[in-house]
Amino acid sequence: MTDKILIVDDDPTLRRLLGEFLQSEAFAVTAAASGPEALRECYRARPDLVVLDVMMPGMDGWETCARLREMADLPIILLTAKDSETDKLRGFRLGVDDYVTKPFSFAELSARIRAVLARSRASRPASRRLYTLGDLAVDLDRRTVERAGQPVTLTPTEFRLLESLLQREGQAVSEAALTQEVWGDYKAPDAGGVRRYVWLLRQKIETDPANPRLLLTVRGYGYRVAIPS
Repeated sequence: MTDKILIVDDDPTLRRLLGEFLQSEAFAVTAAASGPEALRECYRARPDLVVLDVMMPGMDGWETCARLREMADLPIILLTAKDSETDKLRGFRLGVDDYVTKPFSFAELSARIRAVLARSRASRPASRRLYTLGDLAVDLDRRTVERAGQPVTLTPTEFRLLESLLQREGQAVSEAALTQEVWGDYKAPDAGGVRRYVWLLRQKIETDPANPRLLLTVRGYGYRVAIPS
């Protein structure tokens, strides 16, 4: 399968030239000119790796990186004009996989992309994370949901909520734990935030949202997913 690379940079010339080079290296390429556009493109295209420029107007690369990390556990390579140890440490604390200083050669970046993808795959479990709950099929690796064979479109937050519950294999998860896992320390919701997203999620995955059979409430504690025995 061809690896898909998302290039995020506000320089249209760099986006075009780098995109053309990576395509010649047998990558599929998609691009975004800003942080908000990168978040939308990440959700739409589901890339295998992101090449992200730090110095962008508006939502800069740091904030974009943090937001991407909330959406998906995917490799990120940062591009920067600063060869600063402080910036590198900041990037690694955000979970960045590699750091490339401008100016750089496209061939070197391509080699780094292949190395990061190889490391990422080596660290993943050998088997795909698939869950079947009645007529609902969830693939956590491909980040897809189908109900009765038809695609179900979830927002990034809805998917992270469902993923957190599925990974507990039917065990109850407290609202506090879900808040931390889904939102982290960035823009955590108010006390009713988890309940609102549970309600939204039920509208999409339950046959009868008013009488849920998949996403169950554990009164006074939190929620769990009904995993078939």
